Amino acid sequence: MKKILIAATFLSGVASFAQSADVALDPMKDKDLMTWYHKDFSSSNTYGVNTQNAYKYLESKGLKAKPVIVGVLDSGVEVDHPGLIKNMWKNPNEVPNNGKDDDGNGYIDDIHGWNFIGGKNGDIDVDNMEVTRVVKKYQSLFEGPNSATNKANQAKMPEEFAMYMKSKEIFTKKSIEAKQGYETYSRIQKMIPDMIKLLNGQNLTPEVVASLKPVTQEQAMAVAVLGQVSQDPSVKGKSPADVQKFLESQMKEALDYYTPQATQQYNLDFDPRASVVGDNYEDYTQKYYGNNHYEGPDAQHGTHVAGIIAGYPQGTETQYGVGYKTAKIMTVRTVPNGDERDKDVANSIRYAVDNGAKILNMSFGKPVSPGKTAVWEAFKYAQDKGVLLVKAAGNENENIAENVYYPTNFKDVNDAKPFINNMIVVGASTNDNEFLRADFSNYNQKMVNVFAPGDKIYSTVPDGKYEYLQGTSMASPVVAGAASVLLAYMPNLKPEQIIESLVKTSNKSSVNAMINSNTNNRFDLISEAGGVIDLRKAAEYAFTNFYKAGAPVTTAKPKAVKKMPKKTVKKTVKRK
Repeated sequence: MKKILIAATFLSGVASFAQSADVALDPMKDKDLMTWYHKDFSSSNTYGVNTQNAYKYLESKGLKAKPVIVGVLDSGVEVDHPGLIKNMWKNPNEVPNNGKDDDGNGYIDDIHGWNFIGGKNGDIDVDNMEVTRVVKKYQSLFEGPNSATNKANQAKMPEEFAMYMKSKEIFTKKSIEAKQGYETYSRIQKMIPDMIKLLNGQNLTPEVVASLKPVTQEQAMAVAVLGQVSQDPSVKGKSPADVQKFLESQMKEALDYYTPQATQQYNLDFDPRASVVGDNYEDYTQKYYGNNHYEGPDAQHGTHVAGIIAGYPQGTETQYGVGYKTAKIMTVRTVPNGDERDKDVANSIRYAVDNGAKILNMSFGKPVSPGKTAVWEAFKYAQDKGVLLVKAAGNENENIAENVYYPTNFKDVNDAKPFINNMIVVGASTNDNEFLRADFSNYNQKMVNVFAPGDKIYSTVPDGKYEYLQGTSMASPVVAGAASVLLAYMPNLKPEQIIESLVKTSNKSSVNAMINSNTNNRFDLISEAGGVIDLRKAAEYAFTNFYKAGAPVTTAKPKAVKKMPKKTVKKTVKRK
């Protein structure tokens, strides 16, 4: 699921959407903050992943890196971003824009990857949530006008009925929240001119706000908003014009988040799939659909993820990904603004594996999964081909053994071990040792393997720009990039060996995990590793325990596909 990650603090029913309120320096000029997730814990006391020392160690052993293809299953990637273009995968057997399937893999002009959520009629931007789709599909079967028929269907399809009831509960709650959020922030947006008038030319300070005397309910709400904003260091003391600009930006972000939820994602009558993609969605045997629009309508999330893996410094920019020397990004557009569909996830995995990716990053997830069997089969396919899967733990601040976050590598939460050995699940950590677990990150000692930096992460975004984002979506590519470093220098490593190396060498901490529990409320008890990955230590562990010079490398050749009639797709890459 694509997340618009907003740090919200409520006061008098009003939320602040400032992402960097606790940063005194301008974060866009703070080089130290931009690169914090690369730091060496032993010398800085910051739980970074020790990127540069890992490269130094591996190169000191006389090892040379062989590029590793990392599949980014996400919202799309700006493939010509100046900080990424050098590290984008190019299909060596495909001739660009000739309208032919030169390599016979079933996909026309897939130079940098593929888009499974597009078609001849364009590209999906907003899609609905999975709970919406489930409620729509099963409502008439389980809660139709005939109670006898309802009960018969419930008895005949107990698993589907349980999924329906869970989906209905989430749908009801979230749809109400979405409508309330949309109405609230729409109201605040309309109030901005009046808020500025209330300041009467004065700079925004808590003292100025305290002196304001509202005479209407609307003015009282405006003063409450101004009071909260005045506590933000980035706005405090600023002119009315600067305050207006800030408020307009924040309300736009809020409405960009809530509007699609309220009008589309939780709308039972909204479903763009058939008209845009044009496939038979219920037919999971279909693989050859989509187009080569690698970016899509909104590539912010995927471009940011790609930069964390393989971005590299350019111009005055200091940003670089963990695998900037080792990773080549294959973009597989899988995730809309809404929930990913299981059919697309399964096909994206198989596409990436068949075309040479050895690591797949999956920064998405959802609470129900009607097509989980197809996804699990794709997981097993990747395992059989020796491909590592890196998965975000999710951003619900939940124990994922109690609230399952799909896709999962456990077919049952009571299972002692996952059913595959090639997936590592990643929670998000911060650069604050006192609050080391990011407050949004999911957790579980058995089902989350490691933590990695996922808060205030500076990386590439569309239009050649850079931004800070947060989420387990950002932590997962940190691990994917780290895995690419290990595999590039030691290509004989197996996925389970990479996972063991990262888990066994993590820097542990027993700090309060800040979870709503009186048990296991320590950071070292909420993941298998009990800490944050350290790439330098993992490199030494892998080299000592697993690396064999001259060992044969198992490389899956791109899968040959029989030529078949296909729908024509657009030959050009859509860009903003």
